[in-house]
Amino acid sequence: MKKKLYFRRILLVISLFITVLIITGCPGSEGGMFSKIAKKLSKEPEISVYFHETKTKKTMPIEEYLLGVVAGEMKADWPLEAYAAQAIVARTFTMDFIATGGTKKLHNTDISTDEKEAQAYNAAAITPSIRQAVKMTAGQVMTYQGRYVKGWFSASCGGKTALAKEGLAYKEKEHSYMRSVSCPEEEVIPKTELFWQNKFTNEEISKALGELGKKIGAVSRMEVAARSQTSYRATTLKFFGDQGQASVPGADFRIAIDPLKMRSIWITDINKQADGIEILGRGFGHGVGLCQWGAHALAKAGKSPEAIIKHYYPEITIMKLW
Repeated sequence: MKKKLYFRRILLVISLFITVLIITGCPGSEGGMFSKIAKKLSKEPEISVYFHETKTKKTMPIEEYLLGVVAGEMKADWPLEAYAAQAIVARTFTMDFIATGGTKKLHNTDISTDEKEAQAYNAAAITPSIRQAVKMTAGQVMTYQGRYVKGWFSASCGGKTALAKEGLAYKEKEHSYMRSVSCPEEEVIPKTELFWQNKFTNEEISKALGELGKKIGAVSRMEVAARSQTSYRATTLKFFGDQGQASVPGADFRIAIDPLKMRSIWITDINKQADGIEILGRGFGHGVGLCQWGAHALAKAGKSPEAIIKHYYPEITIMKLW
């Protein structure tokens, strides 16, 4: 009799647990606080953050975290509306990132301050204007057909944004809300920020190709094998070596060789040199989604945060979650 009563209690506990999961949902499910479906929340979420520089963890309100993100992603003297647009995009990225797993496997946290893993973060650079921008957009995210938009952004698109399959070599189906649009960043961006040129040694190029599974010996030449007709990105690069030839996605090669040195895949010229190759280009980053220098230009022209975002994501809806 006691055994039967014990098992009935166990079954009751399991039943109650399953009911709670059905009602509230699990993290990353269709129904939890951090779900793929954007929905109204009763309060601002708290998130766990891994601080990569100190190797420490902290739980904080998401809006507090976003203050450091906006400060880390944009310069200290930019217009309020540009900060506000960045806050909405970064908040969207954060909610979607956590819903799809975040940095649980890496650090057992929701997100990290390492920009290679998530977004840049610099709490020391927070200004009153950034605080105002985050506060005025509190809870606002970008959605499309009820789901979070991929909150992609880059420093400079070069004057034209790219589709994800171009700028990121995105392997999944292109999202229907993504567009390649013209950008007014040239009205405000310094020429030294817009244009770039760097030399890459034969050793650097061979190492990067090796990381992509391509071994062609000493590289003698590089060319743009395929280029987007809308965003002008070098979607495929071809290399010639003394042991063969290899073609790789431009976005993958940029990451493999050094995305800070090869600042974009909008390549304007390639020059062969005795011990390497010089590459010239424009823009900084993958060029997908919001262009930060473009947001600066639009804000300076009097555009609202919503208008700035809809310049780059024309079909999305901005929704307030809390």
